[in-house]
Amino acid sequence: MKKSHFWVGPIVALAAANANAQSSVTLYGLIDLGINYSSNAQTGRNADGSLNGKSQVNMSDGATRGYGGSRWGLKGSEDLGGGLSAIFTLENGYNIVNGAIAQGGAMFGRQAFVGLSSNTFGTVTLGRQYDTQSDFVANYSPAIIAGISGAVPGDVDGLGHTRRVNNAVKYLSQNYRGFTFGGLYSLGGQAGNFTRSQVWALGANYAIGGFSAGLGYFNARDPNLSSFGNSPNNGGPATNNMGSAGSLTTAQSNPIYAGYSSAHTYEIYSAGASYKYGGTTFAASFSHSAFDKLGDLEAGPNPFHYSGTAIFNTATATVSYLATPALLIGGAYTYTHGGGAGGDGSATYHQGIFAVQYFLSKRTELYFFGVYQAATGTDSLGQPAVASIELMTPSSTNHQFVGRVGIIQRF
Repeated sequence: MKKSHFWVGPIVALAAANANAQSSVTLYGLIDLGINYSSNAQTGRNADGSLNGKSQVNMSDGATRGYGGSRWGLKGSEDLGGGLSAIFTLENGYNIVNGAIAQGGAMFGRQAFVGLSSNTFGTVTLGRQYDTQSDFVANYSPAIIAGISGAVPGDVDGLGHTRRVNNAVKYLSQNYRGFTFGGLYSLGGQAGNFTRSQVWALGANYAIGGFSAGLGYFNARDPNLSSFGNSPNNGGPATNNMGSAGSLTTAQSNPIYAGYSSAHTYEIYSAGASYKYGGTTFAASFSHSAFDKLGDLEAGPNPFHYSGTAIFNTATATVSYLATPALLIGGAYTYTHGGGAGGDGSATYHQGIFAVQYFLSKRTELYFFGVYQAATGTDSLGQPAVASIELMTPSSTNHQFVGRVGIIQRF
């Protein structure tokens, strides 16, 4: 993939000291636009309080319904000598349909960090970043074939790249004979309470030949604020940043876990593995996610008066096949079971995915995916569970199908 480069010379006053140093800044980006069909999208409630929904056809940016989401960014590096480099990344997400800034209006809401990279010791970066599950486990999830909409329901395992971490210090090791590892810590910044709103994560990966496997752990205090509420348009503890119960004229949002915004801690254990044989890749993942100690009103509202812990266990299986150098076909199945809080029921979600990518060139591709989800039980809003494909408008029923045809152009 060809990218544009801007070469920056050393500052004149330091030219002698940096005669052998080189600096570069790379401009890069991606545009993802498509047309969607949803078999059922909520429009509000009927007079009797039941949910109302209709089929929908619309155009949208990939940030909400596609593979990756439109973006542009700048990456820079400076050779400091002795195998050490200074690096930075500034990445902006935007909506190609209307030009609006994504990630809640943050100018560089996708990523914004600076750091040092050593050929010997690894890389340390500081700023707004993905947690280490994205580095070590995400490549084993169904999101690899259908992007955000292929993530598990609600992206409850955090492997769909839908959330970032602010104020984060992150370390990634060098590759030691196939083994890599890393960790992240985010300072909560709360006066008088060092651990309030902190986030930390660990991960590791091993790869040899066509086999690879990864492990991850994620822990966020006050997740309604630190994990789901860290963009400019989010509110404080009185606001549910994790979702909404909707109204007579508006749809619900994230009914899978919207009722758990008062969690004191959000924990995720994740693991995955893949094996590549010729043009076929098999992948599987498992995750255990928990919203612990519900009822913390300093973290978020608790309209359903939940207590205890809500748990989600998820297993996925994915296969992709490179039929020709230009044609990639994939399929996946996801099973998610959520244990209700305070003894209030549970919900189960079955999800199937089929995806096709056709590469017109190294920079341009056409794609299609279809996602079907069926739900049973009782969800976090205390209602019969409704289907809710990630980042789509939830269905008014227990099932939903979404199909999308799109184009991606990289630069």
